[in-house]
Amino acid sequence: MPECVIEGHSDCIWNLAYLGTSGNIMSASDDSSIRQWKRNGEPVGNPLNSDGGGLGSMVVSPDETKVICGSEDGRLRMWNIKEGSMIGDPWEGHNAPVMCLDWSPNSLEIASGSEDGTIRRWSPDTGRQIAPPIETSHGWVYAVRYSPKGDKFMSGGVNGSICIWSGDGKLLIEIKGHEHWVASLCWSKDGAHIFSASLDKTIRKWRVIDGQELVVLRGHTRAVRSLCLTPNESYIVSGSYDHSIRIWDLKTNQAVGDPLLHDDQVFALALSPDGKYIASAGLDKKIYVWNLEAMLKNVVVRMHFVV
Repeated sequence: MPECVIEGHSDCIWNLAYLGTSGNIMSASDDSSIRQWKRNGEPVGNPLNSDGGGLGSMVVSPDETKVICGSEDGRLRMWNIKEGSMIGDPWEGHNAPVMCLDWSPNSLEIASGSEDGTIRRWSPDTGRQIAPPIETSHGWVYAVRYSPKGDKFMSGGVNGSICIWSGDGKLLIEIKGHEHWVASLCWSKDGAHIFSASLDKTIRKWRVIDGQELVVLRGHTRAVRSLCLTPNESYIVSGSYDHSIRIWDLKTNQAVGDPLLHDDQVFALALSPDGKYIASAGLDKKIYVWNLEAMLKNVVVRMHFVV
């Protein structure tokens, strides 16, 4: 059972983020708002309302003072979280909805991916593009992530491939293996491996240096939309259109415990920085907060009991 179910958005929720300093949760929705919540469901401040239509993507700055959203109108908007005010004018460049965002670890740039097939990189100080747009082979770009060192980034989208790019935007390797769209990506802490989630119902682990597929996790019955790696890298958490969240043990490559269930499709996941809590959201407009630490302890107890 979830520890808390948070209601307030009037449309589906596409993105979630945890604020490490406060433990609060931020959510971005098709209702054109970003909202902040305490873990017990209490709203924090007023919603940040965008005039650009539904919000398909969101990213919080490394220092947690700003948040950027990507909108249906193809623009990016940056907000001061504490003041609840938009900073400057919308950033223009994409000509289709912005579906993914990431902030570089050194805070100096933001990458955005869009249904226009491009990745664009921006200065957070000026809101201007800092490099020519990258015309990808993805069709629509649904995932973009900087490496832990920030020296490269990766992308995924409709064509099912994963592209790894150098810091200056050159294609280093294109990894093929998924049979459908790639919807979510994450790096291992050392940058040597990546994990991907796809509409082909699988989660896969790859070696970065040569694109070798190492593991395929199967169990979801519909598309896998979101992935989070726990801070200790022992588990990966996945959210799916099959209304479930699953926790996978990366030593055994098996799901642990029972699936965590939503009332509808799951689009977004976020893990608290201490790895103790999962927040999940999707088509049912609600945010579910789960105590991951307690669930994993319970799984260990049950395993000992069975033995």
